Amino acid sequence: MEITVKTAEQLRLTAEEFELIKQKLGRTPNFNELCSFSAMWSEHCSYKNSIKWLKTLPREGKKMLVKAGEENAGLMDIGDGYGVVFKIESHNHPSAIEPFQGAATGVGGINRDIFTMGARPIASLNSLRFGKLTEAKTQHLLAGVVHGIGHYGNCFGVPTVGGEVYFEDCYHTNPLVNAMSVGILKNGTTVSATSGKIKGNPVFFVGSATGKDGIGGASFASADITADSAEDLPAVQVGDPFQEKKLLEACLEVLETGAVVGMQDMGAAGIICSTSEMSAKGEAGMRIDLDKVPTRQKDMKPWELLLSESQERMLLVAEKGKEQLIHDIFKKWDLPCSEIGEVTDDGLLHFFVDGKLEAQLPAYELVLGGGAPVYDRPYTEPTYFEKIKAFDVSTIAVPKDLKAVAEQIIQIPNIASKRWIYVQYDSMVGTGNVSTNAPSDAAIVLAKPTNKALALTTDCNSRYVFADPYKGAMIAVAEAARNIVCSGGQPLGVTNCLNFGNPFDPEVYYQFVYAVKGMGEACVKFDTPVTGGNVSFYNQGPDGAVYPTPTIGMVGVLDSANDKMTMDFKQEDDEIYLVGVQRNDINSSEYLHKIHGVEFSPCPYFDLNEEFEMQHEVKKMIRKKLINSAHDVSEGGLFITLIESCFNRNLGFEVEAHADDIRSDAYWFGEAQSRVVASVSKENRNDFIMLLEKMEMTVTYLGKVTSGKVEVNGEDWGHVNDWKEKYENAIANLLAGHESEHALAAL
Repeated sequence: MEITVKTAEQLRLTAEEFELIKQKLGRTPNFNELCSFSAMWSEHCSYKNSIKWLKTLPREGKKMLVKAGEENAGLMDIGDGYGVVFKIESHNHPSAIEPFQGAATGVGGINRDIFTMGARPIASLNSLRFGKLTEAKTQHLLAGVVHGIGHYGNCFGVPTVGGEVYFEDCYHTNPLVNAMSVGILKNGTTVSATSGKIKGNPVFFVGSATGKDGIGGASFASADITADSAEDLPAVQVGDPFQEKKLLEACLEVLETGAVVGMQDMGAAGIICSTSEMSAKGEAGMRIDLDKVPTRQKDMKPWELLLSESQERMLLVAEKGKEQLIHDIFKKWDLPCSEIGEVTDDGLLHFFVDGKLEAQLPAYELVLGGGAPVYDRPYTEPTYFEKIKAFDVSTIAVPKDLKAVAEQIIQIPNIASKRWIYVQYDSMVGTGNVSTNAPSDAAIVLAKPTNKALALTTDCNSRYVFADPYKGAMIAVAEAARNIVCSGGQPLGVTNCLNFGNPFDPEVYYQFVYAVKGMGEACVKFDTPVTGGNVSFYNQGPDGAVYPTPTIGMVGVLDSANDKMTMDFKQEDDEIYLVGVQRNDINSSEYLHKIHGVEFSPCPYFDLNEEFEMQHEVKKMIRKKLINSAHDVSEGGLFITLIESCFNRNLGFEVEAHADDIRSDAYWFGEAQSRVVASVSKENRNDFIMLLEKMEMTVTYLGKVTSGKVEVNGEDWGHVNDWKEKYENAIANLLAGHESEHALAAL
């Protein structure tokens, strides 16, 4: 067939990119070669519209064991001779079209990124965004995604220990499904995603056979979701968690032989991606016989074999002469293992079928950091900022019945218990999760075989980022660090999943640029370098882009699980304190948005230095064992923080506001940042007060813990059990009231 610019455009390449490809090759590419460039130069693989700004993020630190972007996932030192490997990635578009398989294969793919480096995955987290919960489409997507995450994680045998779920109208067409995995390895045992430089070393295909599912997935992830996207169902991969479990064990076993030079997951863009990236990193090439690739469908074309994103597959380069070792281990685990080629020294990828050369490509020209184009997109301040600037808080009347408002807020889906989701996840497999009986702001898992523990969290309030991309992204980093600190941990590093709309829209690109700037500044302040992550553009529907959502996955470390701090009040008569300053601020709060229907208001109050100092003081309180609980103030404000601290032991509280100059709704429901609620026993009260006298941080006495009664400003607000019932059943009640019996049954 004749290859023209029209062919390139049908493959989502631009006319300019087509000319660049011809220039790099010195000729017109054939169809197989053009398909390869289409996949590798997609945004999903090349980061061509984002890499300029990603490079500005802090990517080095004393604890980092590999540089950001050098391997499949980040690796940081946790001491005792061990490292933690972690990464978060999106599977948004596949989940929008086929929610079960889209979410399931997202979990499978991110776990492969962990064990392809030689680490054993020990925990999974997620960050999910959907549209309005009462919509039938949302219920369908929600049921499918949750089932997919639970099915794959439970079968694979890695506990899902944490996450977040938000419901906003802007995610109606394009939900966000971000999956994070965390693993442990012994320092010095990492395997690199490289071909090495030695000519003649064998190249192996290991894992599941290749099919037509997932073809063009990388390009599919780099395009807008439309009404016709359902016709792209072949772009959604199909996963097999039991096969991946075998692949995990086989890969970790084969690495112990010392026969492996390099290994990489065949994720986005399949064989063309793993061969080109490994070869470019090794400054080598490969000769590959595609007819030797195990397939589960007959007569697959060369471009289909190159681009298929079938799951549970790895590309492995071994030392010559040790081929039988590789074969024997994968045979033991009953997994396909085929020697499909060898390493060359010419920097070229030669792909053959039945001895016929079907594609010849320079590896370096295909990859990120090599020949892939880099764009500097224009950006302009969003016009909706004018609406935000015009917001006048005086137009919002202060409610007289605060209890009635609190009862509404606790039942908002973004705030109410997500129990109906997490009961579908196995959080205890592997016996490493120590957060289940005593909840903390971050998940705490044992870092076996060390005596240490890890604190894990995913965080982002996208409405804050919508209101102010720079400050909102700072808050996402700060809240992640705050959750880890409140759990007794020391923040270590960050992986991010940057979910935005179309980068060709200057207003969307403004959101991206300023979010990256804010994230970078906060990461520098908290000494949490960015180890890697994922950019997901083109998240939008007919009504426009989703909220800018730079999800932060953060890992912290505890010297011992015994150092864990929990969020729950422990006993009656403990005193309750607020660490941090109360502000007269209801901006971008759930209260303002959901109760009053205000879409455009400024970002809540936040000062990076104030936040840093507050966390520093909370660390002191925990380290000196002066407090019994710590829970950060976030969505829903102070009241929600207080009532959530009651549920685990069915305790209550008596509290009073201590600020005549602050609106009562702002005092109890405002979401100004840099605040933590702590409880202190009578035995520790004097030592706690002495510490306060040395601190420059504002700390306010709020009241005391009760046996179950809830009292605010001297008014009886009922019993904690009534609040707990509202909190735990709000979402089920909401679904039951909106023709959702089928969806509820599916949950």
